[in-house]
Amino acid sequence: MSYISSAAILGINAEPIIVETDVSQGMGCFNVVGLPDTAVKEARERIRSAIRNSGFEFPRHRVTVNLAPADIKKQGPAFDLPVALSLLQARGEIRAESSFKTITVGELSLDGAVRPINGVLTAALMASRQGYERLIVPFENAAEASAVQNLSVFGVRSLRDAVEHLNGTKLLEAALLDDITSNERSFSSDFKDVKGQMHAKRGLEIAAAGGHNVLLKGPPGTGKTLLARAMPSILPPLTREESLDVTSIASVAGVLPRGSGLVTIRPFRSPHHSCSAVSLVGGGAWPRPGEVSLAHRGVLFLDELPEFSRHVLEHLRQPLEDGEVTVSRAAATLRFPSRFLLVAAMNPCPCGFASDPKRACTCSARMISAYRKRMSGPLLDRIDLVIEVPNLDTATLVSTATAEPSADIRARVESARGIQAERFAGTALVTNSEIPSSRMRDWCVADDDGNRLLERALDAQSLSPRGYGRVLKVARTIADLAGSASIREEHVAEALGYRLAEQ
Repeated sequence: MSYISSAAILGINAEPIIVETDVSQGMGCFNVVGLPDTAVKEARERIRSAIRNSGFEFPRHRVTVNLAPADIKKQGPAFDLPVALSLLQARGEIRAESSFKTITVGELSLDGAVRPINGVLTAALMASRQGYERLIVPFENAAEASAVQNLSVFGVRSLRDAVEHLNGTKLLEAALLDDITSNERSFSSDFKDVKGQMHAKRGLEIAAAGGHNVLLKGPPGTGKTLLARAMPSILPPLTREESLDVTSIASVAGVLPRGSGLVTIRPFRSPHHSCSAVSLVGGGAWPRPGEVSLAHRGVLFLDELPEFSRHVLEHLRQPLEDGEVTVSRAAATLRFPSRFLLVAAMNPCPCGFASDPKRACTCSARMISAYRKRMSGPLLDRIDLVIEVPNLDTATLVSTATAEPSADIRARVESARGIQAERFAGTALVTNSEIPSSRMRDWCVADDDGNRLLERALDAQSLSPRGYGRVLKVARTIADLAGSASIREEHVAEALGYRLAEQ
């Protein structure tokens, strides 16, 4: 009997797996048990060829491999390398004590080379939490795994490399700890490239500072998409904890570039309006993260919002409210984090010119009503700021004056985020948009004039109870940007102006 430790990926988490191998007398066969999926079962042929092509002898006896615990579903090719090492250990090719407190994952090719896999950072985080000391991974995955502290990570290129390292005949060098502070941030768009639109820029600055959801409305060609794509350039850098979360999700989803370390730039995801509900929020036969999770701690941009299926958009309601997606299946219930900043854009009507003073709208009132009803009231109620993006006048459009760069706006956003960090010290909260209703009285109390203004809005039935709380959170962010400890009337008035723009 031999024992090699490995890991099974469940959602964006990992569970320790023990690979047990028994080589006994009997007719030559190779069985893998322990709830394996098709990819794990097919590993038998890859492992057989990899062992022989690496210069080792494959046993002619009865081989039984058990992946324990047996009630956890095992999927993907990550068990190729640990199963091969366990089999060689059972034959005496590897010293039994050499794999103690070591997690091994990796896919094998037929010639014995080790190929990269998804979810290595998740496995590394689990190994560190469980008290393992070493991690053997494919060479291309070593950079991401090295971000985990208190863990020695060894990248192997072939099965023979792993065997020689475990036997001590040819030790590998541990991968160096990835340093996210040394990476330069670059952005495809900058606010200095957007002419005019001061009202929209102010709204996006508030949204970035407090993590509030935004809807940009205006005629075609007014800069809605450019403003949205410049949004990451005014967001503060990811903290190390946020980088680990974002990189783990990207690694599990298979969108992390091979050989890269931690993700250092906040994600920007822009799915096409033809996307399905599963691709947007996650799921599938064996659930995987969707776009809302890939945008975690970053920006999810939905361009041409009414063109999305209403059924698909309704799936956004839970992640917008809770900051996570819960996917329930018969096999398991998995949770994917989805604390993203939603930026949506839409035209005022099907032809796009209902609010354009320069061009006549050709849509009937019925067409405009049907167009706007593609988004439900509960979904729109979860959007904190509605910003009009009008057409520019000729003087502004042809002006050569330089607009304020993103770096200057980002400095103000970081200052406001710093105030929030002090406010939320000792909690899991990051931005004002995450304040729960139970703490509103502690952090979001307006002065007397501000309260009277809110009461008038409630009396006019312009606000739902949810909208009331969201206005207070936006006003709290505006006060933070102004460096004010209290929420004053002017802060509430500005927040109401963005909230009631839809009406």
